Amino acid sequence: MIHSSGVAVTPAQEQVALAWLSLLHDQPSRGDQARFSLWLQADPAHVEAYTQAQVLWELSEVPASTLAREEAAALQALLAAMDRPKPALRWRWSAGLAMAACLLLMMMSMGLGFEPRRWLDDLGADYVSVPGQVRTLTLADRSEVTLDTDSAISVDFSAGQRHVRLRRGAAFFQVSHTGEPFVVDAQGGEARVLGTQFEVRLQPGGARVTVLSGRVGVRASARAPQQILGTNQQLAYADGAAQPLHPVDSAQLLAWRQGWLNYSKATLAEVVEDLGRYYPGRILVFNDSLAARRISGSFANKDPRAVLDSLQGVLGFEQHNLLGRVIVLR
Repeated sequence: MIHSSGVAVTPAQEQVALAWLSLLHDQPSRGDQARFSLWLQADPAHVEAYTQAQVLWELSEVPASTLAREEAAALQALLAAMDRPKPALRWRWSAGLAMAACLLLMMMSMGLGFEPRRWLDDLGADYVSVPGQVRTLTLADRSEVTLDTDSAISVDFSAGQRHVRLRRGAAFFQVSHTGEPFVVDAQGGEARVLGTQFEVRLQPGGARVTVLSGRVGVRASARAPQQILGTNQQLAYADGAAQPLHPVDSAQLLAWRQGWLNYSKATLAEVVEDLGRYYPGRILVFNDSLAARRISGSFANKDPRAVLDSLQGVLGFEQHNLLGRVIVLR
């Protein structure tokens, strides 16, 4: 990789720099400091790699620690799901180790396809879309499902019912009429089709259901009462509780199927979360006031970098492109 200084830095050198950064923030010995000095002087690329690691540290020490903990938990869940003996992970989460673990996991996920959460979802999925891909498929009953980018579903057509579980992301359904119930399970709730075109999208702790046409019955949990949604209506639920049903412009909200993301007074954090699902890396916002800024507009979802460049011209934030595939906004 060529950095702004013009010095070429290899991924291996970046990883070593991150390891040194972790060690030096975690009570290094005099011998460690001496070896670091020798490593730094051995190659101008080492200086550049370490400088880049320091920049990312300064931008993201606290969020990176949180991300590292989340990735570690996801990895343990993955091992359990694979029905393999779970190794004892006795990691000492100093600030330096958490930072390095997070960054190494990010680099591994970008370079080697290692992402515990995605693997865990995909283990039980029948159909998957990768980041940047919108995929339409036909189920055994001739119903059509369009998966938004980075989404996964499992399908069970048995015992006289048609069950779909949304495991990740979002899916738009156009359901064929067979006389058998068609139910989409998502985060403890369900959407039961009463007649036919709707989207289910996962959200923190729950999901959001948007109806383009027809009717859908939604329960926030198995014991919750069913609410009936009609054309251009939406309902969200989280942790077993439903929010008030309200009218929406469904065609605008569901324009992702045609390659567009439409927003009306959305926060930058919400926009970045969407763009991040179309970007084959990480987009991080490390400024709370910036994350809360409101945005309205329509953006093509095929080029997240171009969208960020456009928003940068309006909002005036800084962009830092680090480690090849990490974009930091502040």
